[in-house]
Amino acid sequence: MNPSSSQLPISFSIDKLQEDLVICENDLWTPHFNTNGYEGKWTSVSLRSQSGLINDITSFPNKEYKNTNLLERCHYFREIMDWFQCEKEAVRLLRLDPQSEITEHVDNDTSYEDGFFRIHIPIITNDNVFFYVDKKRVPMKMGECWYANFQLRHSVENKSAEPRIHFTLDCIRNDWSDQLFTNMGFDMNEPPKENQYSDEMKQLIIDELSRNPSEAGAKIIADLQSK
Repeated sequence: MNPSSSQLPISFSIDKLQEDLVICENDLWTPHFNTNGYEGKWTSVSLRSQSGLINDITSFPNKEYKNTNLLERCHYFREIMDWFQCEKEAVRLLRLDPQSEITEHVDNDTSYEDGFFRIHIPIITNDNVFFYVDKKRVPMKMGECWYANFQLRHSVENKSAEPRIHFTLDCIRNDWSDQLFTNMGFDMNEPPKENQYSDEMKQLIIDELSRNPSEAGAKIIADLQSK
């Protein structure tokens, strides 16, 4: 069985990551739509989204994504994106405020075996942030680059006095990434696990998207209602 999480063989400049973060700090941080999935404050800024808007923080597979105008000002984030020689979907900053918690949940179709991989690069974090995937703590440190199978149950607790901020990239598997993950010890022949959104989660997503109607949101709602 492939590992639930794995550190990639590359790290990035903490100083440059935090310089680009300063550019983003002046923009609106949007509360995460899964309001039942966290306690405290969990917010996001989009660098790449379905609509191209900074406050569009939804992330669904097999959709078209475009760069936001914020990404054009963040040169190091773009450099990191270019390192990944594959197609990208959502690219975001995810912020979990002090004394806040993301409760245990699963994200469907987010394993490498499904043809998708989500990358986390911590910009600000510390030893009092507890990130768990499949009940195992993932010891992410600033500047490191991590993959995790978020189709497994996962949660985050920020017990510190400062926000935890990660740069995240949703990437599409290809030959380049297969070579990378093979070198990391992954079995490329392992089949994906069957998983579907619960009825409760589907309705939550539909309700949130319905509050701010858009063409992209309507397509997502139609897709959810057809399953």
